[in-house]
Amino acid sequence: MAQEVRGVVAHGKGKPVSVETVVVPDPGPGEAVVQVQACGVCHTDLHYREGGINDEFPFLLGHEAAGVVESVGEGVTDVAPGDFVILNWRAVCGQCRACKKGKPWYCFATHNATQKMTLASGQELSPALGIGAFVEKTLVASGQCTKVNPAVTPQIAGLLGCGVMAGIGAAINTGGVGRGDSIAVIGCGGVGDAAIAGANLAGASTIIAVDMDDRKLEWAKGFGATHTINARSTDPVEAIKELTGGFGADVVVDAVGRPETWKQAFFARDLAGTVVLVGVPTPDLMAPEIPMIEYFGRGGQLKSSWYGDCLPERDFPMLVDLHLQGRLPLEKFVSEEIGLDDIEAAFDKMHKGDVLRSVVVL
Repeated sequence: MAQEVRGVVAHGKGKPVSVETVVVPDPGPGEAVVQVQACGVCHTDLHYREGGINDEFPFLLGHEAAGVVESVGEGVTDVAPGDFVILNWRAVCGQCRACKKGKPWYCFATHNATQKMTLASGQELSPALGIGAFVEKTLVASGQCTKVNPAVTPQIAGLLGCGVMAGIGAAINTGGVGRGDSIAVIGCGGVGDAAIAGANLAGASTIIAVDMDDRKLEWAKGFGATHTINARSTDPVEAIKELTGGFGADVVVDAVGRPETWKQAFFARDLAGTVVLVGVPTPDLMAPEIPMIEYFGRGGQLKSSWYGDCLPERDFPMLVDLHLQGRLPLEKFVSEEIGLDDIEAAFDKMHKGDVLRSVVVL
């Protein structure tokens, strides 16, 4: 029987969100209903509200979440009621050309629940990233549920569902940072600090944090940054080279996603080094003009990182275990705990850079 719950809905571009009644249907074949326990407030949710993703309003916001499976539909065998799970927005299909090549983290046919959640009026909702988790219960595809050790708190676990995984994966999975490497991370919000934490976990010896806000640079030290550069007062390219013997970093992660930061990343890497773009550009931004000889002469790799090129069933449990062992300080990402009614204020704090993550606790 369908259930009525409270959820956060965005009705139009730039309009304040509202807490409304959401109707959640019983799970159909391949689906699961999850009781959401915590959900991080991510920039992507703000992009949805601002119409920066698409115009399929109304949106049920929220996607960076953890909770407990309440019920499952026909044919679901990978999770069961009572399982503690992190929700992921790239449920791999196992059948597309990427999956068949043995690269499921690139899956080209990721899937969501078939049924739609609705408003009490019957109007269909578009769940953010196919999840919609600023809500007491949500309907997802069962493949979007990844079981992890229930000893971790939901407030911490949920962050792996998006931003923290994107950053850690950008450094380790996409960038291939390893023991003794040097890395520079441009932009020290939640994703950038996660890249720093990932590089520290992987054994990088030089970890350079770049931002224009001294508060964020101080936070970056807590995740393992060995050096900091304030790009407002210092040329980050020259400073990164100075800190790496004049060569540039082995890996440079652009966690901002603007032409100027991408260009800085390009020129701040060593010969044959790697640039990783994990900051999401807006559709209107264009790549900077760089002479083609620079691409050829510098060699190396220019990569974009999709969700940290993660495989949720592989990476989520591992990272949770590393946190529980005291080796990955995920708790430092949680700036505050809030309720469903506090989303607009959280968006404002995030926009001002006052928090790494506000986390909705249900």
